[in-house]
Amino acid sequence: MIDPDLAGRLDFRHRLPTQQPLPPGRHDLGLFSERDAVLVVPEGLDPRRPCPLVVLFHGGGGSAERILPMLERHAHAERFLLLAPQSLFPTWDIVIAGHGPDRERVAAALGFVADRFLLDPQHLCFAGHSDGGSYTLSLGLANGDVASHLIVSSAGFLSAHLQVGAPRIFLSHGTQDAQIPIDRSARVHVPALREAGYPVTSVEYDGPHAHQPAVVAQAVAFFLADTSDAR
Repeated sequence: MIDPDLAGRLDFRHRLPTQQPLPPGRHDLGLFSERDAVLVVPEGLDPRRPCPLVVLFHGGGGSAERILPMLERHAHAERFLLLAPQSLFPTWDIVIAGHGPDRERVAAALGFVADRFLLDPQHLCFAGHSDGGSYTLSLGLANGDVASHLIVSSAGFLSAHLQVGAPRIFLSHGTQDAQIPIDRSARVHVPALREAGYPVTSVEYDGPHAHQPAVVAQAVAFFLADTSDAR
């Protein structure tokens, strides 16, 4: 039997909030002395109603500060929570050697948010670009009971030793990506994921190894397609 920790299972469960919500704005969560998680709370979000949440993973050598612009404008416009954890090392542990401390850091950040906001379990998304996209796929497939959606941008690989649930997947990649060529990444991943039974929306765009604003907007619409107008 596979050790759940080594397979990337998160120690997180949805719960009713027990603490006061944070006000609108960007917040360091104060969980870690270095490379702390950051939460964006938009204006007009009602913490007593189920709140959509996107957990956004940075790329290799990146940070919350560098990846947040990918989705921060959308979080404010569409009123969803945006959480940006940060890897302990320059990139996510699974890229280096396998699931380790980053899994615990992500679970702690999710727990912090769930203690302060009523989260919508049908709209909790993992998202990421490059190494963050690979981490999204790998962590998301092992935690499909936590993540309802995966937004994967320019991922290089996926490593799933345990499949739980069936998150809906939006996977995009540039056809001119010289850093992670599409033929050995997205065009391999998409048919494999579909064969495994996952619902996959695949978008190829004429561009390099960088997320594109129009494609990001399409991914956000995919995530929020069936949310209530009453949010």
